[in-house]
Amino acid sequence: MVTLDLFHCYVPLIYMDTVHPLPWLHYTCSIVTFFSFTWIQGTHYHDLDGQYSLTRAQRVRAAMFPETLVEGESTLPTQTDPDQQTNVQRLAEPSQLLKTAIVHLINYQDDAELATRAVPELTKLLADEDQVVVNKAALIVNQLTRKEASRRVLMQSPQMVAAVVRALQAGDLETSRCAASVLHSLSHQREGLLAIFKSGGIPALVRMLSSPMESVLFYSITTLHNLLLHQEGAKMAVRLADGLQRMVPLLKKTNPKFLAITTDCLQLLSYGNQESKLIILANGGPESLVFIMRNYNYEKLLWTTSRVLKVLSVCPSNKPAIVDAGGMQALGQHLTGSSQRLVQNCLWTLRNLSDAATKQEGLDGLLQILVTQLGSDELNMLTCATGILSNLTCNNARNKALVCQSGGVEALIHAVLRAGQKEDVCEPAVCALRHLTSRHAHAELAQNAVRLHYGIPAITKLLGQPYYWPVVKATVGLIRNLALCPANQAPLREAGAIPRLVNLLLKAHQDTQRLGSSAQQTYQDGVRMEEIVEGCTGALHILARDPINRGEISSMQTIPLFVQLLYSYVENVKRVSAGVLCELALDKQSAELIDAEGASAPLMELLHSPNEGIATYAAAVLFRISEDKSSDYRKRVSVELTHSLFKHDPAAWEMVSEPALCSYNSFNSSGNPCVYGPCFVHWCAVIWAVPKLFPQSWEHEIVQNLLVLKH
Repeated sequence: MVTLDLFHCYVPLIYMDTVHPLPWLHYTCSIVTFFSFTWIQGTHYHDLDGQYSLTRAQRVRAAMFPETLVEGESTLPTQTDPDQQTNVQRLAEPSQLLKTAIVHLINYQDDAELATRAVPELTKLLADEDQVVVNKAALIVNQLTRKEASRRVLMQSPQMVAAVVRALQAGDLETSRCAASVLHSLSHQREGLLAIFKSGGIPALVRMLSSPMESVLFYSITTLHNLLLHQEGAKMAVRLADGLQRMVPLLKKTNPKFLAITTDCLQLLSYGNQESKLIILANGGPESLVFIMRNYNYEKLLWTTSRVLKVLSVCPSNKPAIVDAGGMQALGQHLTGSSQRLVQNCLWTLRNLSDAATKQEGLDGLLQILVTQLGSDELNMLTCATGILSNLTCNNARNKALVCQSGGVEALIHAVLRAGQKEDVCEPAVCALRHLTSRHAHAELAQNAVRLHYGIPAITKLLGQPYYWPVVKATVGLIRNLALCPANQAPLREAGAIPRLVNLLLKAHQDTQRLGSSAQQTYQDGVRMEEIVEGCTGALHILARDPINRGEISSMQTIPLFVQLLYSYVENVKRVSAGVLCELALDKQSAELIDAEGASAPLMELLHSPNEGIATYAAAVLFRISEDKSSDYRKRVSVELTHSLFKHDPAAWEMVSEPALCSYNSFNSSGNPCVYGPCFVHWCAVIWAVPKLFPQSWEHEIVQNLLVLKH
């Protein structure tokens, strides 16, 4: 009303004062206008506010208790921006959650109270003699386990759990199904697992693995699986209840999910337990597991099965059984799959099995996949691939040729280059290269391929410090094989192979000498130092075929060491020592050094060695160092040679008393006839068999010495 009075009072004045307007009239007019507008708007909002006040309670009730709204009743919307919730809307969701939690709490308490009152009576009913009563009681208990509160009450009653275990073995399939379902529900909590374990549930569950009802089987194996995973002592209890003997036949089932649980149980039971592995073997486990790997594609099943095979693959008894069942081929099928955990398990299992599969056929596809995987940067994959290739190419010419044809040499060299100081990759990779460079049709191509792909410098560096002896041993053998190719002799020399080999030889020999007893052997990283001595000497023997290499070896004062090695108690060390001396003796200066070191005495002894290689090398060295000696010395050598030839067959020497006449043209260009017997023929055969050891200039002298000895 005040605004209205002002409006009526001042508006006429404004119109009247047109000649002499007063400033305060303009100000008053503005105030009147403002109050008039406020009155009009205020009246509108006052009505709206009243409506919102009336519906506020309804909106809160609708948000928190929507079920209390009268059907058809609506509330005035307050949301002005569709993208922005009102306060009531934001509070609606947590309010509903709170309400639900309160309802659950009330129901939980009700369920717990109900179960607490029912447990004693149900326990008695489960022990009733009437199977119908037992069945009904088991059905009720099964329904109670579906609620968390009642389930907790049940598992807290040892009498109830024991009664359920007894009902499980009642003989009635439906009762067994309900009881197995109850135990399965209880096994999802640690308290329930302990209750089952203490109530003797494991033997009962194991017996149920022979049930003809699929649901009983599923509940039983799943409950046992939960026990094996989480209950201490369950593994031993299952083993004592003959659980393995009942689980392995279940591998014949066809349900992939059931098989996945069963195989995981087998893995849990066999890991770290040799007896369990043998039980699985005795019950035909390897064959069934390989069948699963070959015929199923459910990833979880394949993964759990590969885990069992991985455990069994370290057992010497299971290895051949898995390989004979086609395990290598079955595991190889999954190396190109998308599941990395499955690929890793298959690779490790193949690596464990590969040393028992060196004679296995049908591995062409696997070998090609492995060569491809050598390009991986994943360390575990690289370790497994190189290890498998190393074993499968050992003493198997066909596999060697296939790997060479698949680009295996280049891939292995690149693997060595990427591996750096990682011994787990370097050792098997170098071993595989060592296999590929010897004793098969493509060995020479492999020897050349190592050089052409710049592998020689990288391989030679592996002989440097710090020494990891398994890698050193493999590298020494590889260098020996590479030296068989004449084109590799110079690159090996330029890469510094000779001084590295000599240094290794000196160190290994010093380590063996330090013990001071031939009955003891020195091991470092699982490698005998005698093997390093033999390997280095053998590699130097082949490298000494090159005249420049021969000079470098002699210049490093190695001859005294080689002569000393002739006294070794290891036969192979004697052989390679005599062999390298045989090559070095081709140089007159080296031959003089060999003689000056007193090599004649041990070489004379070695002429009588049962090892033909040792005797032949010893004879060759003696002839080469006796070139400038007197005729008496040569005759003495001839006598020793003759005695060594006939020591195993004295009767052959007597046959020479009936000589035969024959042409002698192959030894003497003069064509003069000569007399010879079996010993003569035998020794000439030795000369022809090893022409490099006996130059043409000596042939006539050897024959003459033999004849002089007889006459």
